[in-house]
Amino acid sequence: MKSIYLISLFALFTLSFSISKQQKEILIIGTMHKVPKLVKNSYKPLLRYAKRYNPDAIYVEYVRSNDSVGLINDTPKFVQKSDSVKRTFVLNPERFNALRLKNLKEFTKDEFKFMATTYLVNRDNANYTYFNYLYNYGVKGSEKPLRHENGDLSAKLAIALNLTYLYSMDDQKTKDEYHNSWQKCTEFGADNGDNAINQQLGNKQYMSAVAPALIGRFGKHTNKLESLNRLHLLSSFRYVKNENSYCSESTKLWDGRNYRMAKNIAEQVINETDEKNIVIVGAAHVIGLKEALEKHYPELKVKLMYD
Repeated sequence: MKSIYLISLFALFTLSFSISKQQKEILIIGTMHKVPKLVKNSYKPLLRYAKRYNPDAIYVEYVRSNDSVGLINDTPKFVQKSDSVKRTFVLNPERFNALRLKNLKEFTKDEFKFMATTYLVNRDNANYTYFNYLYNYGVKGSEKPLRHENGDLSAKLAIALNLTYLYSMDDQKTKDEYHNSWQKCTEFGADNGDNAINQQLGNKQYMSAVAPALIGRFGKHTNKLESLNRLHLLSSFRYVKNENSYCSESTKLWDGRNYRMAKNIAEQVINETDEKNIVIVGAAHVIGLKEALEKHYPELKVKLMYD
């Protein structure tokens, strides 16, 4: 009898230890950013999928509030607005922290405005945008599609999960350098056939999306591995056959941004208690992010929609 008791106790201890050491998970969903009016409902299937996944935390493609260089490079007008409002707005940490714990359905319109303004002053663009959305549309969200991931996917998912905070993960320190090398690479490829390869890949990406888009599956099609790989090739310039310093630099800069984004995600996931995390990011980044996360943070489980 004593041996049975010890075996049961050991089994219970093993199970408890296994649960406590459960591997944290990251699901990456690729977006199309703003979509045309013809396919305005493209984010609805992605929203349904994300709700079924039921994440504990949401990561979005915004520069983090403590990254001054990235913020100025990416959203200078937001930084200017933040600095301007900061001169007159009086922060109230006690009210802010209390509202962070409040159910979204219990918020007043004034409280949504207060949270949005606080996040604006703190240069947190992701949560400023989120609470501004809540101020404008309430917890029911916009009835009409806004045709971009922030309103039609991220915000509506956060509302469904009753979340009062979104995690930022973007990095734009090398934004100008990337676009400059991109332009030079394109100029270099005009006469050697590389631009023709680019155009072929772009046409294939477009044509393969037409039928899915017309039946409301544009978002799901975008997240198929074949589509993600094409977007990765195009954005990282890995399609280039005639190697040159400009295109190589473009690849290096793209990979560097993806690595820093992956680092922003992983460090926050590791430091937080959330087990299931969803990353909502431009589809061209998905493959690069997955590779960087798996290489540098093997302790995290990384998933895509069609894994």
